[in-house]
Amino acid sequence: MRDVCLSMTGRIHQAMVTSLNEDNESVTVEWIENGDTKGKEIDLESIFALNPDVAPDEEIAPSPETPPPPTPTCVKVNKIAKVKETFWKRPFHRERILAYPVKGSGVTVSLVFMAARRKSNCVKEVEKLQEKRERRRIQQQELREKRAQEVDTTIPNYEIMYMIRDFRASLDYRPLTTADLIEEHRICVCVRKRPLNKKELGMKDLDVITIPSKDVVMVHEPKQKVDLTRYLENQTFRFDYAFDDSTTNEMVYRFTARPLVETIFERGMATCFAYGQTGSGKTHVNYGRRFSGKNQDSRDVFLMLKKPNYKKLDLQVYATFFEIYSGKVFDLLNRKAKLRVLEDGKQQVQVVGLQEKDVKCTEEVLKLIEVGNSCRTSGQTSANAHSSRSHAGADTSSADRQTRLEGAEINKSLLALKECIRALGLNKPHTPFRASKLTQVLRDSFIGENSRTCMIATISPGMTSCENTLNTLRYANRVKELAVDTNQVMEGGRPNIHPVNQLDLLDEDWLSISPQRDDLKLLCQQNEEEVSPQLFTFHEAVSQLVEMEEQVLEDHRAVFQESIRWLEDEKVLLEMTEEVDYDVELYATQLEQILDQKIEILTELRDKVKSFRSTLQEEEQASKQINPKRTRAL
Repeated sequence: MRDVCLSMTGRIHQAMVTSLNEDNESVTVEWIENGDTKGKEIDLESIFALNPDVAPDEEIAPSPETPPPPTPTCVKVNKIAKVKETFWKRPFHRERILAYPVKGSGVTVSLVFMAARRKSNCVKEVEKLQEKRERRRIQQQELREKRAQEVDTTIPNYEIMYMIRDFRASLDYRPLTTADLIEEHRICVCVRKRPLNKKELGMKDLDVITIPSKDVVMVHEPKQKVDLTRYLENQTFRFDYAFDDSTTNEMVYRFTARPLVETIFERGMATCFAYGQTGSGKTHVNYGRRFSGKNQDSRDVFLMLKKPNYKKLDLQVYATFFEIYSGKVFDLLNRKAKLRVLEDGKQQVQVVGLQEKDVKCTEEVLKLIEVGNSCRTSGQTSANAHSSRSHAGADTSSADRQTRLEGAEINKSLLALKECIRALGLNKPHTPFRASKLTQVLRDSFIGENSRTCMIATISPGMTSCENTLNTLRYANRVKELAVDTNQVMEGGRPNIHPVNQLDLLDEDWLSISPQRDDLKLLCQQNEEEVSPQLFTFHEAVSQLVEMEEQVLEDHRAVFQESIRWLEDEKVLLEMTEEVDYDVELYATQLEQILDQKIEILTELRDKVKSFRSTLQEEEQASKQINPKRTRAL
């Protein structure tokens, strides 16, 4: 090692040479400054300018007889050799180095200029990395241009399409087949994916749903980073069965509804329903083309009746068909007559006035379904021009209220249905079936040891429906998780203690009025994350509105019937006055009695109508206190 002088920012100090770099003719030096060891790389010319005594000796000019000078390579080698000899072999005196300081800014400037002309190893490495990065960018751009030439760039999101295609290529497909065994479940949750429809194909929508095996559903959700880079977030769900877009209705029936037929012959209650976004194929799953689904159901029922062990029982088959729309029940086989759902003295739910049709064969069943299906309530949506707006099984303010009530009843029915299935799967002592009309008429399917339920979640494959599809799968996944995760019931042998619910702080005077409201509050308490106190208030106002509407309509019908009797009594009185010697006092007395009855009954009806109008205003105000929710449809 040798000591040399350095010029740093206009000042000169000593440093120690630690290494000699022959490739770029530089040295690495170190020095101590303020107790810290520092270092840098400096070219030889700068070192020689500050330290002339360590510079190699000048060479003597060659004479004419001297042979020609060596090649530049040899010169460089000789120069490096002399530098090595100067640094490591020549005797050195520190006083001599300090005796030749470089004074003035001119030398410093020239040294800075000479150092600027030469690059250190670090700078060269950085430049190499930058060059490699630029080459990679050019290669990627060329690859994108080449791929763009191979694909139809008119397809929106074609990059996402390639990502999905590459991901699917790495999967091992094992779809559901008829050779798979039918497992027995008290609660069966399955998913069916429909094909892309004409509208989605016209929009060139992408299929983001993959079903690689018989019980797995994958959703390829497109995402975007902060730097606008697009990527896929693959979410996986698992159910009892998963049907892809090539599965027929016969295959779906084999694994879902067919096992339920045997349940009803074993004195059990069986329920099969479809759940999903509007336009996802619920009606197609239930009925199919030419009612193929119901054809299979009814055919198997009559085949079971012909078996020896059931034939001797002389069983009869009856069919009913009704719909639930906005909390109201309508008989589709009786000119859409409005029905009432009540509990009798034995706490059995009865649909009052529902007509039952005796059926003898499959053809009669299909005829009844065709008649009833033509009466179902439907409406136009963004996804379906003719969407069923009910559960099978005007001025602007009225239209808005009707839409609100429809959405509120659907959401409430979904929450109630989920909690009833939870109670069925976990064998809870209480089932909140009174919270909605849908679960109220399905009470026997949730209460009883021999009850079985099958849920078919229908999903749309398009990327435009990705959010709704994820909501459907999460709902179905939670239902199945609640059914199989029995460890949560016996967690430490003690029930979970929850913090104070804001719903408990609301007015509870109405709780003792109707068991339906008890179940409604219980339903909201069990879904605190989904139901806010404002939303609960709105649901409670809607329930009061529906009850008040039924009371007003019932009283109005009673007044109408009473008015007919009054007309007959008044007609008799008027005929009596046509006699010459009629009893005036009797006429006045009977007329006064009729008027008193009219005033009493009409006054009572008027008061109820006023209360009904106040309830309408309360519902209007409650609807303004909640944030709009995305409505989901069964």
